[in-house]
Amino acid sequence: MNQAPTIMEEEKILRRIPVEILLLSLVMALGAIFLFNPLVALFIFAGGVLSTLSFIWLKQAVSRLLLFKNGDSPLKKKGQSPFLKKALRSALALYGIRLVLIIAIFFIIIFFFSRNIIAFVAGFSAIVPVLLAEAVVALSRMKQWKS
Repeated sequence: MNQAPTIMEEEKILRRIPVEILLLSLVMALGAIFLFNPLVALFIFAGGVLSTLSFIWLKQAVSRLLLFKNGDSPLKKKGQSPFLKKALRSALALYGIRLVLIIAIFFIIIFFFSRNIIAFVAGFSAIVPVLLAEAVVALSRMKQWKS
């Protein structure tokens, strides 16, 4: 009776996702060289790189918030409300900075390279099919979906 993926499997998947995003955006960029032009291919790959960096940054921020070196979570500890509030504020601030940086990059591309924004978005969206494929593979490995 195979249950949900173990923590080790989840870590393998989370380590594999950034590589898969880069590979997919590279394949899309190589195809774009032949269908469009090298500049479009560059923007597709740049979008994939930004998506990969964004995924890694978000994963690290969530890991820092939920898990510490000794395995304790601030969400499980009682009597540490000031610490929890500080950790949540810090996590929200980092997430806000991340969001502002992504929006700034999009505005720069829109302002200077408005004809290539769709190519950048296509590369940035490479995470969607990668996550979908990982979910399908994980679900196919499960023999029983309900407990």
